[in-house]
Amino acid sequence: MSIVRPAAVAGTFYPADPEQLARDVRQLLSAVAPAPAAPGLKALIVPHAGYIYSGAVAAQAYARLKPLASRVERVVLLGPVHRVPVRGLALPQANAFSTPLGQVQLDAEAMAVLADLPKVVISAEAHALEHSLEVQLPFLQSVLGEFRLVPLAVGSATPAEVAQVLARVWGGDETLIVISSDLSHFLPYTVAQKMDSETIREILAERPALNHEQACGATPINGLLAFAARQGLRAELLGQCNSGDTAGDKFRVVGYASVAFYQTSKAVQDADDAGKTLLNVARDAISQHLGGPGRTPPDQRWLHEPGASFVTLTHQGRLRGCIGTIEAHRRLIEDVQENAIAAATRDPRFDALTRDELVKTRIEVSLLSATEVLAFTSERQALEQLRPGVDGIILEYGRARGTFLPQVWDSLPQPNEFLAMLKRKAGLPADFWHTDIRLARYTVNKWQEVGDE
Repeated sequence: MSIVRPAAVAGTFYPADPEQLARDVRQLLSAVAPAPAAPGLKALIVPHAGYIYSGAVAAQAYARLKPLASRVERVVLLGPVHRVPVRGLALPQANAFSTPLGQVQLDAEAMAVLADLPKVVISAEAHALEHSLEVQLPFLQSVLGEFRLVPLAVGSATPAEVAQVLARVWGGDETLIVISSDLSHFLPYTVAQKMDSETIREILAERPALNHEQACGATPINGLLAFAARQGLRAELLGQCNSGDTAGDKFRVVGYASVAFYQTSKAVQDADDAGKTLLNVARDAISQHLGGPGRTPPDQRWLHEPGASFVTLTHQGRLRGCIGTIEAHRRLIEDVQENAIAAATRDPRFDALTRDELVKTRIEVSLLSATEVLAFTSERQALEQLRPGVDGIILEYGRARGTFLPQVWDSLPQPNEFLAMLKRKAGLPADFWHTDIRLARYTVNKWQEVGDE
């Protein structure tokens, strides 16, 4: 049976008459100055107030989609809940969403991919009257024509939990990510301008630490920023204003901004090529160490520069070995080769890998950035600086030392739990704290072999 979620805010946030709505959206889009084509556009942050307030700023983002209309087939749309509280991220109990411009079909296959995640729930109530998602649809319908929609009403969740959802449906050029959010609410005009400018600086720096005073959609924005940092996306401010600039007074205003996130095709290709090379280097090193065949590594300059890596092995979905280097002290190619062999044969938690097992073992290579030492005077301050889903953390106290890669946030999404388990890994009690504890962070690029294990 087909279930259609009807338009809930037509006639209030935007016109209910189809002709008037189409005309208004066209006018908003046509008022945007032409911009160079942006083939690497992957994600947008757009406001969700009534069109008379934020429509012009939203149009500055949606106008960028015109050259991409032929390739975007799916839109993953996340917006904060305003009426019904949700623990996690809510999918609707529907097959389509309706607006005065027609129906938008939901992507049942993509929604099924998300269904087993612990923070994803089904809630018709969360979507029934929610405007943050609905107001984006007429713009998307006008610019893209037909597309499939994955709508998520976002309640309480960590950046890592939102990033985990995005990772499942990130896709390629056919998928666009849209985050719906306004900025500050009900502040005096000049105060709002200052706060919103600072918020935008945080977004452009891709720091996933916004609070809900800065943006009502802080939760989905933080999730996008956490994942964007992993993907190497570049953020660009497209437009900014507040309701005092459009249709409201200047005593209590709401802030709006549109931000685009890009990754150039060259950057994607370079990263993909580097990942394939490192995975081949790791597999060949293990194979040759176990007496099997191996290829001669490519003679590429970047492989001979200092680098730090981790090599992780999984067999039938289970960890089979993980060894790495925190700081670069040898050529990257040597680091990957030695860590791959060590993960296969010298991880004290496992027996040495055999040649027969290697055939069905999946390899992941993580390339670490330089470390950044964190400054703090208390455990609370330390926790506030952690960026879930982004940071790998090194903990040192005396001779105790341990690290968690950013991937660990997927299973330990809360900063306090993450740090407690890291202390235990370093051989310290989970509740231990001392002023001599040192923390440093790093980020990673990671690549994993595809195929069956």
